[in-house]
Amino acid sequence: MNGLAIALRAISAAVLAAWMVVPAVAVDGKASIDLGENRIGVPPEDFDFEITGQGQPGQWTVVRDVTAIDGAAIEQSSTDPTENRFPLAIYRRLSLKNLEASARLRLIKGTMQTAGIAFRFVNADNYYVVSASALEERVNLFRVLAGKMERIGGTEADVVLNHWQMLGLVAQGDQFTVSLDNKWLFTVWDRTFSTDGRIGLWTEEDNVTRFDQFEIKALPWSEDR
Repeated sequence: MNGLAIALRAISAAVLAAWMVVPAVAVDGKASIDLGENRIGVPPEDFDFEITGQGQPGQWTVVRDVTAIDGAAIEQSSTDPTENRFPLAIYRRLSLKNLEASARLRLIKGTMQTAGIAFRFVNADNYYVVSASALEERVNLFRVLAGKMERIGGTEADVVLNHWQMLGLVAQGDQFTVSLDNKWLFTVWDRTFSTDGRIGLWTEEDNVTRFDQFEIKALPWSEDR
């Protein structure tokens, strides 16, 4: 076999190997947002910014925070008090049905003192969200359908203002399990949104919140539609 044939065979093998890896990435996709690599004072990379309801868009910025894991956090700083206004920062690189997602969040100030994680995001009017409220001392799971929020389930929880807490979610088909600070809170079921969607950060009305250690992991059966 001459040198050209050997080279062509090697290239073909490499292309085939790369092609075979693609499904594994789609099934086992994972993202851990490294805020230490983001520039301070600008919006976080790889996010799209949306809003449910009326009012001004959210102001999403990477800020220095010595209490955050990487010394930086994503902050939503808009204090527009428009009622039923929900700013979102949606991570654009993964779209999943079945997933694990978690984020450390610190509720700083605001009337509603509420923030959380949106998932199976179709558009700004249709998605699920798990929210933590220091005002109500609750964690809830809502569906946002045609722009209207409906609570699916929830429970009382020790959500504290100005304190970092880890909010977690596991979505498997129509089953959703929610945790706070790595402790199980509740499990609920719903079939409103049963296909892939993106995942992101969510706040309510005039609430200023910082987010850190935002992680997303596809479960092995996320390829099932």
